[in-house]
Amino acid sequence: MSNISNYLTSIRNACNVKHSYVKINYSKIYLNITKILYKNNYIKSYKIYNYNNDNKKKIIIYLKYINNNSVIKKIKIISKPSLRKYLKCKNIFKVLNGYGISIISTSLGIMTGYEAKKKKIGGEILCVVY
Repeated sequence: MSNISNYLTSIRNACNVKHSYVKINYSKIYLNITKILYKNNYIKSYKIYNYNNDNKKKIIIYLKYINNNSVIKKIKIISKPSLRKYLKCKNIFKVLNGYGISIISTSLGIMTGYEAKKKKIGGEILCVVY
């Protein structure tokens, strides 16, 4: 879980200093979260590439800005290794009345809170993004 915190912190820090992209080590969890951010228009695009012709893969995340302000205003990590937070389907909440998203790890994979509520499954809430 601390790896997910490092991943999200890297994105948050890159947004704060207005970098155009950030490189992250490849992981299936990171890729799934990146796909969710892309699908919900929080990042411009992403690309997977092999690093130094080895089997080491990296994900390049191209950050999105509007009027020189990052689209990602805040990434708040909810579940931590020391204190994991689980939600039932009925307890999944809207983030900023629908203007943000929550990312939840469920038995069917990582998805947004809206998708989890639609499928009527709960899980571990990883973070909220707005």
